Amino acid sequence: MALDQIDVDNLPDNTGGDMSFLDHLESLRWHLLRSAAAIAICGLGVFLAKDFVFNEVIFGPRHKNFFTFRLLCGLSDATCFELPAFQVVTREISEMFSMHLMVSVWLGLVLAAPYVLWEIWRFLRPGLKPTEQRAARGFVLICTGLFFTGVLFGYYIVAPLAIIFLAGYQIEGVTATPTLSSYVDSMVMFTLPIGLIFELPIVIYFLTVIGLMSSQYMKNYRRHAIVILLIVAGIVTPSPDIASQLLVFIPLYGLYEASIIVAKRVEKRAALEEQKNALPN
Repeated sequence: MALDQIDVDNLPDNTGGDMSFLDHLESLRWHLLRSAAAIAICGLGVFLAKDFVFNEVIFGPRHKNFFTFRLLCGLSDATCFELPAFQVVTREISEMFSMHLMVSVWLGLVLAAPYVLWEIWRFLRPGLKPTEQRAARGFVLICTGLFFTGVLFGYYIVAPLAIIFLAGYQIEGVTATPTLSSYVDSMVMFTLPIGLIFELPIVIYFLTVIGLMSSQYMKNYRRHAIVILLIVAGIVTPSPDIASQLLVFIPLYGLYEASIIVAKRVEKRAALEEQKNALPN
């Protein structure tokens, strides 16, 4: 049968092991095409809403009335930071248009994340056993929730604190005039990587399922993980003050502990399945 005659949507879920290598490639191609189409559609919507996206979303953390700054000022005078004033400039004639396209693609990816994750699940599901499919129930919902939580944490916590520090950092005789590309790149770095880091429990889940990770291993190397997480928090948060780094470290460490719990549950379920299979019929 020609590859272009394969109806991947009508393939039964339990035939993943009977598909040839080329059939798997064809199925993957359609999942990727549909995911790319979803990203393109969301990106087009972002592209058309240029003024709102840049004024309210991208440039939001540099304004005094941003939600995080209003919240911090409402807590106490000590946490009410003075926001440094700076102008964002462009040095190339095509920079504004190229950054507009880049922002549209990245935000399109964020908005289309639930559908993209659903396509990933549809591709992986036929290759899983029925017990594994039941164990992975809620994959799309959980992954989407963790990803959006990470992105929002980066946007509302990491980005404002980083902007306060970086924009306020001064060297005598130097005037800070960041370019649009550097500002947009920084906003991407403060949000998307943290969204991916928040997927740690899901990664640990699958590593435990295939036997490459265990809860005991993570417990034994907890101290090493704390050091690594502190380094990650220091990299993600350019601000040198301990409070800012702790704001990033605490949720990362919470994800690590949650991953240990997830690994324990997987091991317990695997042990029960092994005992059940060992019983005589």
